[in-house]
Amino acid sequence: MKFNELGLDHDMLKAVERSGFEEATPIQAQTIPLVLQGKDVIGQAQTGTGKTAAFGLPLIQMIDKDDRSVQTLVISPTRELAVQTQEEIYRLGTDKHIKVQAVYGGADMRRQIRGLADHPQVVVGTPGRLLDHINRHTLKLANLKHLVLDEADEMLDMGFIDDIEKIVEQAPAGRQTLLFSATMPAQIMRLTSKFMNDPITVKIKSKELTADTVDQYYVRAKDFEKFDVMTRLFDVQSPEMTLIFGRTKRRVDELTRGLKARGYKAEGIHGDLSQQKRMSVLRQFKAGELDFLVATDVAARGLDISGVTHVYNYDIPQDPDSYVHRIGRTGRAGRKGVSVTLVTPNEVEYLRTIEALTKKRMTPLKPPTEKEAFIGQVSTGLETIKAQLADTDDLEKYQPMAEGLLEEYTPLDLVSAYIKAVSPDDASAVPVKITPERPLPHHGHASHSGGYRGKGGHSGYRGNNNHNGGRNSSRGKRDFDKSHRYAEKRSERQGAKRTFRSK
Repeated sequence: MKFNELGLDHDMLKAVERSGFEEATPIQAQTIPLVLQGKDVIGQAQTGTGKTAAFGLPLIQMIDKDDRSVQTLVISPTRELAVQTQEEIYRLGTDKHIKVQAVYGGADMRRQIRGLADHPQVVVGTPGRLLDHINRHTLKLANLKHLVLDEADEMLDMGFIDDIEKIVEQAPAGRQTLLFSATMPAQIMRLTSKFMNDPITVKIKSKELTADTVDQYYVRAKDFEKFDVMTRLFDVQSPEMTLIFGRTKRRVDELTRGLKARGYKAEGIHGDLSQQKRMSVLRQFKAGELDFLVATDVAARGLDISGVTHVYNYDIPQDPDSYVHRIGRTGRAGRKGVSVTLVTPNEVEYLRTIEALTKKRMTPLKPPTEKEAFIGQVSTGLETIKAQLADTDDLEKYQPMAEGLLEEYTPLDLVSAYIKAVSPDDASAVPVKITPERPLPHHGHASHSGGYRGKGGHSGYRGNNNHNGGRNSSRGKRDFDKSHRYAEKRSERQGAKRTFRSK
């Protein structure tokens, strides 16, 4: 559907054209008219489907430029997503001349207070820092007209629900509320019933949770084999712009060091890094200065990076929703993408539960052999040679030296030596040790349907939603595991919660 069929005005259509959008995505086509009608909307859509424009375009159109109060509030799970959302709303609102302010933990509080004092009509922020500004009376929501909860399931995972409820309680009852989430666990649905007024649901069908443009594979390997298997996959698949996911901060650090030791251009991001370092790494990755970005789930949440060709799950995620978010970063805008998940023998049940949620079977791959890896290395060398031969401008000056070599060596020897020189070395020749991680749990999470209960046991994590056999058993253990996981996630998202706020 064309954007000019959705009720957008001239200024917004100019912004659409300037942004290079051609046709509206399904979430945009269905959401924009509803938002313009003032309806509350629940949008089920994963990262990369264009949901920022889906709510940004109509909300910007409805902004009253003469009203100097905050009219639209967007709550985001991470500082990176808050910044990206602020930047996109600012771009889309250029012709409307609206002011947009982002507030998030780990940044200078005084600068944010000055920004809020400049009367922005749109504020985008993380829950902890937004609540801090509300408590300081530097953010007033008395005249708020529109509230957006973006990546709601991510905010649930990160333990932000209490903060969100406190923020929403400060907003006028007559506001318009929009909620976007890749998945709809029970706790999110309870939130919608509490804070939304007759919402209309725009749902991406479950079979589309993982895009058809992403080829999904898995490789079975023992933990100590995974690093060598992965680097051989690089040789065979020749990824161009790649995200690698590790389960812990230590894993990310070790994978990054190992990749660098084998000559790859790689950097890692996780919650222990400073905001400045994380933003610097992301800029390098987006600029093509890195081939590999290694990340934890928490650090990578909300990242909007175009052009990712491959996603490697070095560690299978503990819950299937994280898998959806991970691989949603490739295969965007109609381009093909590839995801590969490395699975140890005792993690197969997690793989099957992911498949049950996405309704899509992953294709098994055998670990590449040394010979297959070598062929991949040579293929890379051959591409380099062909690219050089395509540029024939200054080859003539090298011909006298070439003729001298031909007198001494056969053409076959010379070409073979050239291929060897330009082909990547066998990376596995450099030893790399990755510390094994504790195996994922079985008891208390797996039901005898083969599924498991992840983040607190909402319905998306059971392999069979109609099977209640494991629902009430081991409740205490699940509650402990749940709180333990939340504590780990809280400790990782540096700067995002109250313990990291400026006082």
